[in-house]
Amino acid sequence: LAASKDYVPQADHLKGKWAGLTMATEAVTTLDTGVPVETLREVGEKSVSVDPAFHVHSRLTKHHIQPRLKRLQDGPSVDWATAEALAFGTLLKEGFNIRLCGQDVGRGTFSQRHAMFVCQDTENVYIPLNSIGGPQGKLEVANSNLSELAVLGFEYGVSIQSPNILPIWEAQFGDFNNTAQVIIDTYISSGETKWLRQSSLVMLLPHGYDGAGPEHSSSRIERFLQLCNTPLDMAAESSQTQNPNMHVAIPTTPAQIFHLLRRQMQRNYRKPLVVAGPKTLLRLSAATSPLEDMAPGTSFRPVLSDSLADDPTKVKRVVFVSGKLYYDLAKAYAERKDEVSSRIAIVRVEEICPFPRSELTREMMRFPSATEFTWCQEETMNAGVYTFVQPRLQSILPKGAVLKYIGRGPLAAPVTGISNVYKAEQAQIVNDALGGV
Repeated sequence: LAASKDYVPQADHLKGKWAGLTMATEAVTTLDTGVPVETLREVGEKSVSVDPAFHVHSRLTKHHIQPRLKRLQDGPSVDWATAEALAFGTLLKEGFNIRLCGQDVGRGTFSQRHAMFVCQDTENVYIPLNSIGGPQGKLEVANSNLSELAVLGFEYGVSIQSPNILPIWEAQFGDFNNTAQVIIDTYISSGETKWLRQSSLVMLLPHGYDGAGPEHSSSRIERFLQLCNTPLDMAAESSQTQNPNMHVAIPTTPAQIFHLLRRQMQRNYRKPLVVAGPKTLLRLSAATSPLEDMAPGTSFRPVLSDSLADDPTKVKRVVFVSGKLYYDLAKAYAERKDEVSSRIAIVRVEEICPFPRSELTREMMRFPSATEFTWCQEETMNAGVYTFVQPRLQSILPKGAVLKYIGRGPLAAPVTGISNVYKAEQAQIVNDALGGV
């Protein structure tokens, strides 16, 4: 008891397997995570390679294997599932282990991934990425049962066991995370603050309104953002350096998810990552990326600059948006080119936490004539990222400017279940964003 008076507890979180890592003092968002194009092609081909005696289902050969090989060789770009496989494969080549867990993750909810093949003769299972060649890590694919609380809790435990494992839990639909809320609140969002335990856990949550009704449309991204520790006033001196408790991102291109996943393991610290992932973008022809966007010298970009306005100096309205709604706006922009060109710019915010203050400030400087700044989203006003973004973005707008909201009004459910009403609301959002300038 006498010794307890002078006892000072010693932190042991960066010892043993964790030696060499550090506590993050500032969020690293632009780490070079690119890989040589030839390596990408090699890994991509290996991701769908099987022994001739292994009989893959003929539909997979026609609709998955052959199209991937053609895209890798002939271009001009690759889809979401291919970019994800490239991230997995290159990390495996670098010696990291990966656990992919969730309901039907081997195939993917939307039949897009096919990380594991089943022989049609023997029913043996084969994971191509475990045979890239040479020394490599292991990809473990675990098709788990519908017990999100237990499964996510287990994956969190894996994530704090070693910094060399990338554990990924994918919800079959984004809102399936709601039955694991205790794990999210108690461990994932606050474990480092309470116990100094870092975690590289990734949560992939399919998110996006597509007219299918309220269930399975929203990943409830607003709940994760409420747990984030990002300051509200981004203009304050104390906000210049951010060390978030977790990262929250809504990527809109395959290259972005490639870099996000690789960044998880390339940094010298670990943070949980929540990804509001795509559904319709998985096969949208506009949502593809050339391999050059994943080459050396490239990285995840928290903000994707406007590329639609002909003359940024003449832009009057800047529309900020996240997620798949960008593609609806871009399509309408092209159709109305004569009336909106050089008057409206559309800026994608790909990472919500840590809030990309510097990137957004630089982007707004490209539009010296802008007088209107709007946040546009397809989610309801009380959901999505608006309530998180509004005070932070408002604090860095030009003096006198006020952030305007464009989107659905407040609603208890994520969205209407009536198809015609949904389509009318979606069209109204696009019209409001691009009209009246």
